[in-house]
Amino acid sequence: MEYRTYNPERDKDAVHRIWKETGWIEDDDYESMDLILEHHSVIVADVNDRAECLVESVQADIDYLSRRLLLSVISSVTTSLVARKSKLALRLTAQRLALDAADSAAVSALGVFDQGFYNKLGFGNGCYVIRHRFSPSLLRIDVTPRVPLRLGKEDWERIHRARLKRMRGHGSVSIFSPFFTRAELMEKTSFGLGYQDDGGELTHLLWMEGLGKDYGPFRINMMVYRTWDQFRELLALVRTFGDQINLVRIFEPPGVQLQDFLERPFFIRRITEKSQSENNCWAESFFQWRILDLQKCLTEIHLPGKPVRFNLRLTDPVVKYLDSGTPWRGVGGEYTVTLGEECSVGAGEEKSLPTLECSVNAFTRLWLGILTAEGLSVSDDFRAPEGLIRRLDNLLRLPAPQPNWMF
Repeated sequence: MEYRTYNPERDKDAVHRIWKETGWIEDDDYESMDLILEHHSVIVADVNDRAECLVESVQADIDYLSRRLLLSVISSVTTSLVARKSKLALRLTAQRLALDAADSAAVSALGVFDQGFYNKLGFGNGCYVIRHRFSPSLLRIDVTPRVPLRLGKEDWERIHRARLKRMRGHGSVSIFSPFFTRAELMEKTSFGLGYQDDGGELTHLLWMEGLGKDYGPFRINMMVYRTWDQFRELLALVRTFGDQINLVRIFEPPGVQLQDFLERPFFIRRITEKSQSENNCWAESFFQWRILDLQKCLTEIHLPGKPVRFNLRLTDPVVKYLDSGTPWRGVGGEYTVTLGEECSVGAGEEKSLPTLECSVNAFTRLWLGILTAEGLSVSDDFRAPEGLIRRLDNLLRLPAPQPNWMF
C-alpha cells in the first residue's frame, strides 16, 4: 500500500471534505482540526491522486503500576465515502502502528466508533468508563470552595502543564503535545474555573462546555487535580452551580464512586426518568488497547507476588494488513514468559511449562488488568490449563486501568 505524510498545502481541502462528509465537522469550523493535523504524526492514502483516508497518532505515556511506558494514541482514523469497504483504513492504521512501534512505542490505544473493527488490528476492549448525569445541588460534600480563577482558551499552556502534573493511577494516559490540549479547549461554549498555588502555578481545574444555556447541562470535560483535597474542592465548586444549573455531565474519576457523593441517587433517578434533566449513569467500553512491543511491556514492569512461568503462543491479526516489506510484523510468535517481581520474555517454548494460547487482543487485556484470565477464557481468544489460569489471576491483581484523558 502506498501512503505518505500529510501535507497541509496539498491535502487540507481534501481532508476538510472528508471530515465534512462524514459528519466530524459542523459549521465549517476547521480550526481545531487543522491545529491537530499540523502538529502531530499524520499519514494519508490517496485514491485518484487525492487524500481519501488519514490516520493520526500522538505520543503519550501510560502508567503501569507507577512505571511509565511510551504510548501511541491513534487519535483519528477518517475515511471518505469514496474509499469505504476497501480495507484502506485498516491497512493505513496498521502502517501507523508499525511506524509508532519503530519509534519506540510499547503500547497503542484508540477510541472506537463501535466494537469489532479495530479488533482486526489486535486491539482489545478496555475497562468500562462510567458517565454520570446529576443535579449539582445533590452533591454531598462538607467543603467550602474558595473563589476560583476564570480560565479561558488563552490559558491552554497552563492547563496542559497542570494535566501533565495531575494525580496518576494505573492505566492513566498523558498526551505530550500541548496542541492536543489546545484543540480540546476550542469548543465555542467552553470555559474553565481553577485554582493556583502561591507561585502562580495552576494546580486543579474544571474545563466545561455549556456556557450560554440557562439551566445547563454543563458537560465537564476535564477535572484535573493533584491531591484528594483538591478533588473535593472541585466537587464542592460544582455543587455551587446548583442554584441555577439543573444538570452536569461528567466521567467518573478513577479511584472513587461519584454515587458516594450524591443525595438519594435512586430516588432522584426515578423521579427524573425520561425528563431533560434525568439523573442517571451508564457504562461503556469505548477505549481499546494493544501491545506493540512485548519485550518492553513485560521486562519494564514488576508484579508483586509469586512468579508465574509459562509458554505463550501469541497470534496477532495485524500482520494481515501489513505490507510484506514492513519491518514490524506485530508481536505474534512462541515465547517463554516469566511474570513476577522480575518479568522476562524469551523466544521459543519449554516443554515442561504450561501453555497459554491467545491473541494479542486478549493478552493485552490480561497484562493491563482489564479482565481476569478466567473471564478472558470465557469471552475472548484465550486458552490455558485451569491451574495456569488460577496462578495468573492470583498474580495479576491490578487496579482497573482508566486513561483519565479523553482521545
